Amino acid sequence: MPAARTEARVTDHSAPDLQGLKILVIDDSKTIRRTAETLLAKEGCTVFTATDGFDALSKIADHNPDVIFVDIMMPRLDGYQTCSLIKHNENFRDTPVIMLSSKDGLFDRARGRIVGSEQYLTKPFTRDELLGAIAEQVSRAV
Repeated sequence: MPAARTEARVTDHSAPDLQGLKILVIDDSKTIRRTAETLLAKEGCTVFTATDGFDALSKIADHNPDVIFVDIMMPRLDGYQTCSLIKHNENFRDTPVIMLSSKDGLFDRARGRIVGSEQYLTKPFTRDELLGAIAEQVSRAV
């Protein structure tokens, strides 16, 4: 990641500083997209959403997000396929991908790692889990 990106700072009792980060949320659930968008916008993030993997691919190219959240179970192009395509693109392979799923099985987590995801969040997620996942990925890139 370029050095110009915002560094996430975490102190004991405050939320990480995510101001200015570009986040893409890919999920076929309107509720999940809106929830994530609302929470992240309050933290100063610029949020883009996509309904499936095909929709997401053009948005990734157009907006070059800092972090990507992708649901596993989606029509047309699922989260595993989407993550694999992102990670096989030399322009975006270093962009952190966080898998979202209502499943919490070892197999699902392992499959996410195999296709290149950095992290796995189980739905429904809390505000702290969402923000913490972003902060963790951004701090790794600094």
